[in-house]
Amino acid sequence: MKKFITFEGIEGSGKSTQIKLVAEYLTKNNVKLIVTQEPAGTEIGRKIGEILFNREHSHLCAETEVLLFCAARAQHVREVIMPALKQDKLVMCDRFSDATFVYQGAGRGLDLEFIKLINNYSSMLVKPDMTLLFDLPVEIGLQRAEKRNGSLTKPSATDRFERENVDFHRRIREGYLDISRREPQRFRLIDANRNVDVIQKDVRRFVDDFIVETQI
Repeated sequence: MKKFITFEGIEGSGKSTQIKLVAEYLTKNNVKLIVTQEPAGTEIGRKIGEILFNREHSHLCAETEVLLFCAARAQHVREVIMPALKQDKLVMCDRFSDATFVYQGAGRGLDLEFIKLINNYSSMLVKPDMTLLFDLPVEIGLQRAEKRNGSLTKPSATDRFERENVDFHRRIREGYLDISRREPQRFRLIDANRNVDVIQKDVRRFVDDFIVETQI
């Protein structure tokens, strides 16, 4: 049975807020689920994330970056995602393999076939059954992210990727939109440049429809 939903989007798109809100809604309706995220879905992944997102690691090369993300995914799939799916739980994940293809592929310019190879190995070929893509203009997303991080002082608390130039983030956005165009059956495109409550209505509708369809 299909049970794996991912939430994707550029920096500041609000996906993390939306996954939390829809999880609360589903829990109240007695849906068995887990909410997880990448790369911080496991203890090992959180330690890897401290390396990946630390703003002081500006010298981290793209090849190291992609390998670290896939290392965290290997642990995440085996320790969290697969066990939950085997227990027939709905798994909702904040970022997954699509993020690697757009950030390290479209963004960093790494070879997509190479990314596909290591991602398939690390993910055990697990792929989302539905992906909610939260889309909005890059400039607005970065403004939101900057506002959110304004009070953070720890180097590891401020996302290194948010400090990249605007062109990098535009490549990320276009990378996401390109994948969604190539896989329209999996993706649900959501206008993230709206009120949180209005967006949540769309999210609930998509998730409710997904649950109904997978139970038929």
